[in-house]
Amino acid sequence: MTTVAAYAAPAPKAPLERTTIERRPVGEFDVLIDIKYAGICHSDIHQAQEGWGEAIFPMVPGHEIAGVVAEAGPGVTRFAVGDRVGVGCMVDSCRECDNCKAGLEQYCTSGMTGTYNAIGKDGEPTYGGYSQKIVVDENYVVGIPDGLSLDVAAPLLCAGVTLYSPLKHWGAGPGKKVAILGMGGLGHMGVKIAHALGAEVTVLSQSLRKKDDGLRLGADHYYATSDPKTFQELTGSFDLIVSTVSAPLDFNAYLTLLKTRGALVNVGAPEEPVALNLFSVIGGGKTLAGSMIGGIAETQEMLDFCAEHGFGAEIELIGADRINEAYERVVDSDVRYRFVIDTATI
Repeated sequence: MTTVAAYAAPAPKAPLERTTIERRPVGEFDVLIDIKYAGICHSDIHQAQEGWGEAIFPMVPGHEIAGVVAEAGPGVTRFAVGDRVGVGCMVDSCRECDNCKAGLEQYCTSGMTGTYNAIGKDGEPTYGGYSQKIVVDENYVVGIPDGLSLDVAAPLLCAGVTLYSPLKHWGAGPGKKVAILGMGGLGHMGVKIAHALGAEVTVLSQSLRKKDDGLRLGADHYYATSDPKTFQELTGSFDLIVSTVSAPLDFNAYLTLLKTRGALVNVGAPEEPVALNLFSVIGGGKTLAGSMIGGIAETQEMLDFCAEHGFGAEIELIGADRINEAYERVVDSDVRYRFVIDTATI
């Protein structure tokens, strides 16, 4: 076992504090990663505050991990010491179900093993990226292309693939009108990726205060959802809307913005139930769908795509002593657009 420094929430809603955790020995197919950067995702906050249900404490959050391989087990074939690598939201799955075999490990029918707040096959809790090192099976590790610096690559391991997967699946590209609902840590990546895929991109945000950023990152249009005229003007406009919002929405209103047989795909995860009039879906043959991160192969595809197009996340780099402040600012939507922890400060 290796003892490493980390930041953990000792109990639900408690401030995170510096501590130490034990990492398992490097097994035959494992890699030991020196973590360089870890992104702060809103889902870290949901879980540390038990917003999504009972959780495991102490909790070391973090599933946007970028680092360098420090040691590789004797059976490892995909990575070598010194390789730049990333770890996203999962560190294992059953590997045997149809979904796992199809590269959809995130939908493993036995349940994927989360990078943190989960129990691994060894019966021990998993601890995430707010730490200096992590041991992961090579099959759940991806390579970070040389064209991406590690700090801006870290958020791609969740925010990037969370938007890339539905945009690809629902055919965002030339000739398609795509709306990104919410201009935050997820939404800003949706704008970049949809633009790079060739779609006509609209941002739907509560206000216009981030309009300049949205247009700079690739949006063609930007509307405030707080303005009732927006819904009148944009009725029947979009082939695809991807909602990144983690608060309850009036889905009935947003479904009116779709073209016939358009799709509204939700990647945000509100803590509260939402109301839905099914006639909003039936009328127009529309689809209300969900999407969760991406499989390992798709995550690698996304990283290569971002490197090819020359972009990572827009980040604010912080020291570990500012994690609790960052949590408060994320809740207040006061970040442009992803906090990333320099783990050398842990």
